[in-house]
Amino acid sequence: MSLKPLFYQAIQQALPTLDLKESDVPNYTIEAPKDPSHGDLSTNIAMVSAKVAKEAPQSIAAKLADAIRLQSDLFSHIGVAGPGFINIRFKSSVYHHEMKKLAQHAESFGRNNSFEGQKIILEFVSANPTGPLTVGHGRNAVLGDTMARLYEWCGASVTREYYFNNAGRQMRMLGESVKARYAQQLGEAVELPEGGYEGEYISEIATTLVEGHGNALLNEEGEGVFKEAAETTILDDINRTLDRLQVHMDSYFNEHSLYENKAIYDVVEKLNEKGLVYQKDGAVWFATSQLGKDKDTVLIKKSGEPTYRLPDIAYHRDKLDRGFDLCIDIFGADHIDTYPDVLRGIDVLGYDASKVDVLVYQFVTLVKDGKPFKMSTRKANFVTLDELMDEVGSDVTRFFFLMRSPSTHLEFDVAQAKEASDKNPVFYLQYAHARIQSVLRKVGEELGFTTVDDIDWSTLEHEAEHSLMKKLFFFPDVIETAARSKEPHKVITYLQETAQEFTHFYHECRIMGEPKSVMASRAKLAEVTATVLKTGLSLLGVEAPDRM
Repeated sequence: MSLKPLFYQAIQQALPTLDLKESDVPNYTIEAPKDPSHGDLSTNIAMVSAKVAKEAPQSIAAKLADAIRLQSDLFSHIGVAGPGFINIRFKSSVYHHEMKKLAQHAESFGRNNSFEGQKIILEFVSANPTGPLTVGHGRNAVLGDTMARLYEWCGASVTREYYFNNAGRQMRMLGESVKARYAQQLGEAVELPEGGYEGEYISEIATTLVEGHGNALLNEEGEGVFKEAAETTILDDINRTLDRLQVHMDSYFNEHSLYENKAIYDVVEKLNEKGLVYQKDGAVWFATSQLGKDKDTVLIKKSGEPTYRLPDIAYHRDKLDRGFDLCIDIFGADHIDTYPDVLRGIDVLGYDASKVDVLVYQFVTLVKDGKPFKMSTRKANFVTLDELMDEVGSDVTRFFFLMRSPSTHLEFDVAQAKEASDKNPVFYLQYAHARIQSVLRKVGEELGFTTVDDIDWSTLEHEAEHSLMKKLFFFPDVIETAARSKEPHKVITYLQETAQEFTHFYHECRIMGEPKSVMASRAKLAEVTATVLKTGLSLLGVEAPDRM
C-alpha cells in the first residue's frame, strides 16, 4: 500500500552485489522526485555509500541499477541521473496490485507502527486559570492536540496533559480583582488593585457571588474565597472552550502539588549535593556556568519566590518518573529561554534529557484584507478563542492554526476564513470530499454495491489515474514524517495536493457513462481518495461532510 518499501526491498536485495550491507549505508533516502518526469521514486544511496565502497557514486549507481533490473520485475524504468541518483518508475501492474490492497484497508490506511510501544506525554495549553483562552492559546491547543492524534495514528500511547498553577502571584491578583468588583457591585467605594484584571469576565464572576451570597462575603479576610470561585469558573470555561475546539485533556497537573509534596525543595537539595547551588545577594543560584552556559541562573529570587526553571525541572522529573518515553512541551517562542536550563537540570539529576523535546510556535496576528483586524471583544481587552470561533467556526479555526509551520508567524486572515469558496482552503478540502460523495451516490444508483474484489484495476491506465494513485500511496509516509518532524502543516499540504490530483483526474477521466468495469474502478479510486481526505482531516480535528 506504499511504494517506498517495494523500492527499499529491491535495493536491499541488490546491495550484496557490491559487497555492501544495510549497516554500511544507514542514512540514505528514498523520495519522490520534485519533477515527476524523473520517475516515481529516487534514492541517493550511491552517493551515501561511495566512501564505504571506495568507488565513484555514478559507478555504484549503475551497478545497483543493473542488479535491480536482474532481480526485480517491479519496474518499467530504472535509470541513473546527475551525480548518482537512481530513479525508478513502477509498472502499471504494481500500481494496480497496491491499489487493491489499499482499497481493502482504506479505513485504516496511513496507520503505521513508527511510534509503536512508546508512551508519549504532550503538555500543552497550560494557561493559568486567570482568564479566557486567547487566540495564542488556540494555536497552542490545536498544535498539541493534532500532534497527539498523529502520534496515536503512528502507534503510540499518548497522554494529553494540562499544567497550571493556582498558587502564584497571578492567582492572588485574580482573587483580589474579583473581591474588588464584588464590593463595588454592593456599593462599596473600592478600587481595583494596581495591575488587577479588568475584563468583563471578572465582573461576571463577582455578579455570581453577589447572587449566591449577597453581602455575606464583604468582611471576608483575604482573597481566598474569591480566588477559588474565579478559578473554578474560569477552568470550567476553559474546558468548554477546548471542547468546542475538539481538544480533550487526559490529565491535569497542578504546579502547587510540587510544593505540597516537597518536590521543588528536593530538586534544590539534589543540585546542592552536586555542588551546583549557591546563595548570592539573597537569592539561590543554579551554577549553570559549570554545565556549558555562559552564566549562572537564579532558581529562587531573594523574595523567596522560585523562577519558572525550578518547578519546571521538578515537573519534568515527575513526568520521567511516570515512565514516559517522550515528553513534549508545546509553548510560544517567548518561553524558549528557560528550556535549556530545564534540560541541564534533569540531566544532572540523572535523567535522560533526550526524552524531553519541545515544539515552539510563533505568534498569531488576526488580519483582514492584509491589515490588522480588531474584532469587537466583550469578555476582555483581548480577542478570546471563543470569540474567534463564534466568528469563523471551530473547523476553520483549527485548520488555519495548522496551515503554516509552527516556526512561522501566523497571519490569520478572518475574511478568507469566512469565505465559502475555493479561496478558503478548509472549504476547498471539505467540498472536495462532499463532491466525491455526491459522485459516489450517483454511481451507486447505476451500478449498485461493488466490492473491492469486483474491481478490474487494470482498467486504470490513464496518466491522471496513475498520478492520483501515486499521491494516495504516499499518505503513510506523510503521516510519519509530520509526526517525527512535529510539523502537522505537512498533512495539510498533502491533502491540498491530493484534492488537486483528484480534480485533475475527475476532469480527465469521466466516471459516469463509461463501461461498467471502468466506471467501477474509477469510482472505487474516487472512494479511496475520499477516505484518505476524511482520515487526514480527522487527524487535523476537522470534519469531512458528505454534503455541502
